Amino acid sequence: MLQFARAVTAVNGALFAAAKWLIYLIAALMLFEIVSRYSLSSPTSWAPELAALIFGPFFLLGGPYLLHRGGHVSVDLLSGRARGRLKKTLAIIGALLAMIFGAVLLWFALPLVLQSFEYGETSYSSWNPVLWPTKAFLPLSAFLLILQAFAEIIFRLHEREAE
Repeated sequence: MLQFARAVTAVNGALFAAAKWLIYLIAALMLFEIVSRYSLSSPTSWAPELAALIFGPFFLLGGPYLLHRGGHVSVDLLSGRARGRLKKTLAIIGALLAMIFGAVLLWFALPLVLQSFEYGETSYSSWNPVLWPTKAFLPLSAFLLILQAFAEIIFRLHEREAE
């Protein structure tokens, strides 16, 4: 089980490492749009929309790995002072809550992506890209969040055995 937890964390870490570079692509798109609009008097219809579509995966793919790193917003009033078994129990409860959140997100997001794919949903802008590939990152990241939360529980239980 510990190997599974390490593998999940490695996959989420690799996705995080890849996704963090998307911000440079977003910045380049916006710079291109600014130069095109103000220097060349030829604004694009696709650059701002593409930047917005890329921002979703950029934001979502970081979440599961941030759970492992403890990068999410948390209220440490109790867990910050807890030690030993209580601290591990609180970490497991937090991971269970993250799993529940991920499951609810997956439950509601997956049908929306499937419907978007089935209908060939587009943005209805002048560029008019298909939306389901971007929307697919929401259930994917929810699933990865569930797996990472499960991995965190495995890590905590393994720590308990080591005591």
